[in-house]
Amino acid sequence: MTEEQKQLVEELKFDKNGLIPCIVQDYSTRQVLILAYMNKESLTMTLESGRVTFWSRSRSELWTKGETSGNFLTLVSLEYDCDEDTLLAEVIPAGPACHTGNTSCFYRTLWSNPQLDLGNSSILCEIEQTIRERIENPEEGSYTNYLLSEGTDKICKKVGEEATETVIAAKNEDPDEIASEASDLLYHLAVLLADADIGYDDLYRTLTKRHGKKSEIKRLGKAKRGEI
Repeated sequence: MTEEQKQLVEELKFDKNGLIPCIVQDYSTRQVLILAYMNKESLTMTLESGRVTFWSRSRSELWTKGETSGNFLTLVSLEYDCDEDTLLAEVIPAGPACHTGNTSCFYRTLWSNPQLDLGNSSILCEIEQTIRERIENPEEGSYTNYLLSEGTDKICKKVGEEATETVIAAKNEDPDEIASEASDLLYHLAVLLADADIGYDDLYRTLTKRHGKKSEIKRLGKAKRGEI
C-alpha cells in the first residue's frame, strides 16, 4: 500500500463495529455481484494482494472470496462514495460469485416494471459467454456451432450480409427493422470475434485508448489487467 492509500483508509468512516459495506461489481458486465463488509485489516489485505477479502460477520473472521471454491475476485479498482462510508469494488470474477452457484447473489427479483425492464448492455456479455460455451461444448442443432464449423469465410460472409441489411434498414428509415438487423449484425460479429479468439475486453481496451479514460473519481486502488 502507498502512503496515500493508507491515509485514505484512515479517512474512511467505519461503523461502530469497525466495518464498512463493500459493493462488488463485475468490471466487464457491470453486474452487481455481492454486498459484503470489510474492516481495516481485510481492506488492507485486499489492496495489498489484489484479491478481495472481507470480514465475515457471522463467523467473526477474515475470508478471501474464492479461497474454498477457487472463484476469486481479482480487484480492478476500489472506489469510495461521497460520504466516505461505502466502498465499490470493480472485479474480475473467476467464477460464480454466489455460494449458490449463481453468477450474482442478487438473482431473485422482488419487483420489476415490465415496461422499463427490457434488457440492458449485459446481454452482449451473455451472448459472448454463450458463444464461447458452444466452442468448448458443441450442441447438436446449434446455429452458432454450424457457423463455427463452416469456418471463418462463412462467418465473414454472414457479417457482410447482416451489415448490408442493416444499411438497407437505415435507408428505409424503419426503427424496428434497424434494431432487428443491427441485432443480427451484433450477434454474427460476436461469433466472428470469438472465432478469432478476441473478447469484448480487447475491444474495451482499444476503445478506451482511443477515447480516453473516464473522469477522475475517488479511488483507493486501481490496477490494470495483467498488473496484479
